[in-house]
Amino acid sequence: MTERRVGIVGCGQLAQMMAQEARPLGIEFSFLAEGGENTTCVEGLGTIVDASSGADIEALYRAMGEPEVITAEREGVSVELLRALEKFCPVYPRPDAFEKTQHRLREKTAITAAGLPVAPFLPASNYAEICAAVKQLGYPSFIKSCEHGYDGKNQWRVNSDEDLAAIANDVPESEYVVEQGIHFSREVSLIGARTADGAVITYPLAENDHYQGTLLVSTAPAPHVSEALQHTAETYLATLMNAWDYVGVLAMECFVTDDGLLINELAPRVHNSGHWTLAGADTSQFANHVRAILGMPLGETHCERVAVMINMLGVDKTPALPNEGVWSYGKELRPGRKMGHVILLDDTQEALAARIDSMLEELYGPTKRPA
Repeated sequence: MTERRVGIVGCGQLAQMMAQEARPLGIEFSFLAEGGENTTCVEGLGTIVDASSGADIEALYRAMGEPEVITAEREGVSVELLRALEKFCPVYPRPDAFEKTQHRLREKTAITAAGLPVAPFLPASNYAEICAAVKQLGYPSFIKSCEHGYDGKNQWRVNSDEDLAAIANDVPESEYVVEQGIHFSREVSLIGARTADGAVITYPLAENDHYQGTLLVSTAPAPHVSEALQHTAETYLATLMNAWDYVGVLAMECFVTDDGLLINELAPRVHNSGHWTLAGADTSQFANHVRAILGMPLGETHCERVAVMINMLGVDKTPALPNEGVWSYGKELRPGRKMGHVILLDDTQEALAARIDSMLEELYGPTKRPA
């Protein structure tokens, strides 16, 4: 039987969980480390190749064991590298998807080009243009760097002229998106996967709670979600995946507003808000991503119980969870760093509420929030 091998650009916890979840499928993995990247998370899970070794692309591909398909664990990957690797095997999701989603303006333009709604926005390249955009959009507004924005970084909320003046020295000439502040009741995310022949699956919507811009808790299925809202989200995601001829898992974060669902941002990869699928769904997002990029039948996404995922941010503990699970990524402890996550399962949202509170206190102390 011919060995099936997947190459992953990146060596973090998402690559780790992809490899772990695909083990039952008999898939072998190779990992490409960019620019001195730490490889602790994937040690022992497959071949690790250093992309900064000076080897040409063909040599890197050979060193990876000539995988039949290559994917990436983060959107900040070099698109140039992906396109070079594409000469030797398929790269999924396609490099164009990474090019769109790693730049906020390109991403929003691509979403609106597909006829889907986002918050009103304007481009800007300097402080004067930012001020003009804010004047047009009104307060509150969000100023976001088009690149290198992740977990709340490189973005500013302005509620007044004083707030706007205060960031004058923080926004050098660059590319920005200025977004109108939207009143929303909550943030939800949808995880879906698509194969090259167009088969699409989606998971139930998850509701997300953040702390200082970083995801802390995801609950799935999200409470009080109507069939209409779930259907709308699924339609949005399928529209994007089909328009982009997308292959693999795509994550879509949305705001729930009085006027409906607005798309906030996309991630062309397995996503933190989908980690609950490791214990809460018939098939995890990680296994379905590997299935999708290899052209295998996609797994069922049915959820028997309610699942809650809690990120361990800057803490490395092992709570006692006899019936669920704790995932530790094996990384060096740093303040605010994603060290692992906990998944809780129960029959109802109400039954989980007290357990979430108790787990947050066990992880973070009386404040129930990361330090």
